[in-house]
Amino acid sequence: MQTLETWCALLLILLCVHADVVERFEDVPECMSYFYKEKVPEWGVSTIGAAHLCQRFVNRYHFATLYDTNHRIAVYSAYQFQPSSGGGRETRWFVEPQLVNISWQAEMKDDYRLGQDHPGVYLGKRQALNEDYTNSGFDRGHLNPNGHHAVPSRNATFTLTNVVPQNPKLNQNAWRIHESQLADLFQDKCSKAYVLVGAIPSADNWIVKNNVNRVNIPDYLWNAYCCVDNNDRPIQSGGATARNTEDNWVEKLTLDELGEFLQQFSSRPVGELFHKNCRA
Repeated sequence: MQTLETWCALLLILLCVHADVVERFEDVPECMSYFYKEKVPEWGVSTIGAAHLCQRFVNRYHFATLYDTNHRIAVYSAYQFQPSSGGGRETRWFVEPQLVNISWQAEMKDDYRLGQDHPGVYLGKRQALNEDYTNSGFDRGHLNPNGHHAVPSRNATFTLTNVVPQNPKLNQNAWRIHESQLADLFQDKCSKAYVLVGAIPSADNWIVKNNVNRVNIPDYLWNAYCCVDNNDRPIQSGGATARNTEDNWVEKLTLDELGEFLQQFSSRPVGELFHKNCRA
């Protein structure tokens, strides 16, 4: 009996250590590397049903996502910028197995293949599925963009826990240009760049499938960055917002201005998005 209990305890520990759905980002040291000075934002902590995802692909972590399982979109994704070397444009879309069953594999998987592995099990109770976006009129808009990474992190961004329904005009024009401008800035000016990209859910605007509200269509997208030098000291920061419409406009802000913007959507103080709000 003692041997069985010991084995079960060991199995539980292994599951906790290697799971990418965790109680707190702070529980996984590798996951904390995506936050400047390991400061996790206070923004989003009160989100009902939020899941902390350390995004695992090819047996290692690549970024972190706070995922809203009720709206089935991310609150934000956090990552470190990497110069892109091209490639890694996935044709598959991944889902998080442990949002279906915490005992399942601790790595994102193609939602079609996961369905084949578990016939008869509905995968979409707590997350969006690829079929939700099909013929919806919305793009699968990356929060953490694939163009801000090298392979294999680039591939890992193609998980549906990292995308939101995004207006195609915005996704393919102004927001894409903004992401490209940030990539140029990060490569030219920063030793490292820490980035947060999030979405503000709408009150009642959804992708509807079979008369069921499946994926919330956010009202806004936003991002924030903290650029540091070789000594890990902040040298530049900023943020941006965009209405998720055909307005096709990105408004660039300071971090303080972004905090004021986010405060409109929260009854709790927004707090710092980065350590000391990216001030030296």
